[in-house]
Amino acid sequence: MHHDVIDGVPVIWTETPGPLEATLMFGCGVQDETFRTLGVTHLVEHLAMSTLPRLHFEHNASVSLSITDFTCTGRPEQVVDFLARVCTALTELPLERIEKEAGVLAAEGSGVADPVTGELLSIRYGTQGLGLASFGGPGADRIPLDAVRETVARHFHAGNAVLALTGPPPQGLRLPLPPGARTARAPHPAPRRTDPSWHRADVPGPGLLLSCDLNDQAMLLATHVLSQRLTDTVRHEHGLSYDVGGTAVYVGPGRGERSVQLDVREGQEKRVAELLWQEALRLAEEEPTEAELAEERQAAREFLTDPRTLDMEVAERAADLLLDETHLDAATKLAQQAEVTPAQVREAFAAAMETALLLVPHQVEQLTLGRPDRSALPAADCSERTALPAGPQYRPPLLARARFGAARKVRLVVNADGAWWQDEEGQVHGFPYTEVVGVEVHDGGRILHGLGNCFVPVTPELFAGLGPALAAIDTAVPETLRYPLSTLRATG
Repeated sequence: MHHDVIDGVPVIWTETPGPLEATLMFGCGVQDETFRTLGVTHLVEHLAMSTLPRLHFEHNASVSLSITDFTCTGRPEQVVDFLARVCTALTELPLERIEKEAGVLAAEGSGVADPVTGELLSIRYGTQGLGLASFGGPGADRIPLDAVRETVARHFHAGNAVLALTGPPPQGLRLPLPPGARTARAPHPAPRRTDPSWHRADVPGPGLLLSCDLNDQAMLLATHVLSQRLTDTVRHEHGLSYDVGGTAVYVGPGRGERSVQLDVREGQEKRVAELLWQEALRLAEEEPTEAELAEERQAAREFLTDPRTLDMEVAERAADLLLDETHLDAATKLAQQAEVTPAQVREAFAAAMETALLLVPHQVEQLTLGRPDRSALPAADCSERTALPAGPQYRPPLLARARFGAARKVRLVVNADGAWWQDEEGQVHGFPYTEVVGVEVHDGGRILHGLGNCFVPVTPELFAGLGPALAAIDTAVPETLRYPLSTLRATG
């Protein structure tokens, strides 16, 4: 692996088969946004790419939770031209195209994580940082112009960039970015949920989230063993699922999250969730066999020694440099895995299970499961309240209460401290004004979004006589957090 510096940008490269691939990375992503500015990094990326002419070689750009990258594959002169154009565009963004590119973003509708992992991250961290993975935010057409300018100035400069190449830097390569110091990322917000619990959401299948060190090879082997056991049990033995997937999410140096998720045959959501939890508990209590570890070590060896993975290796090294993470090359990973014992695998997984979040599709109304210590695994909601606080109460319109029995249970309280509502199932949701991250302004109503992955609908469709409640909300919540309903979607 070779290291160079071009125009203040570190360049990491190695010789690989095939055409030259380039990945220009910036240390920013969705986790650096807020709910109010959600999508701003993706909008910057689209604005920059919109300046490019029609190109007859492979190229793309993407935004993840922690990194924004611009990639291309082609002849050396094509790579040189692409990178120069991208860097120039980032310093001269066509801000007059914001409205059009906002529409393109709405049509694209892409996310930064699969639905299950995104929802689990939101449960773990709330509506901030990594927890923003499952949210759409106010809408691309509601991103403040100042947020676009601030994002470019803060993140898109030479000090916050790394270039990965699958060959030596081609002649004439320039990276005309403004100078800058490495962006000092604020410490990631502390998790809001760290104890084992289970949750329901509108997701296609169940999933499990575990906090760990992503470089811990014992934990990596543990998740691979779990995935294979689930494949054997849920797919091959019971025929309830097709795919078992896994995702690794970077949190900070030495910190991360690993998820395991399954798709599921319709009507079998509860059973698959139970099998997932059952297999996870078994791995936390019983050591895997030597044969299981040998199988996973062989799979890792086949993958990491394949010459076709060299492009992944150079990109991974560049990302680790950008994120100040310790990099383990393929040889080091394999050497460490060879030393891992079955006892270490069980111990690493058992420690991670102390942070386990189990997510199930909303069709699953009840689960009876035990934690690793044999106590009951609790169900958790966005609010820990069991009753509405004191304050002015608002009820659904009289006609709704007369026609629908469930509407008679619904209540809203908006007081001097915050807003809470009780749904038709009797569950209480809400938060103080200090935890408001955004307020969608409807004609005659408001929808409040809170830090704890929760929302409160204060709308005339649901509640009558809202004048005093709306006045209280507008007085308490800063104007910078309020925004009109996006024109790019039908509902907020």
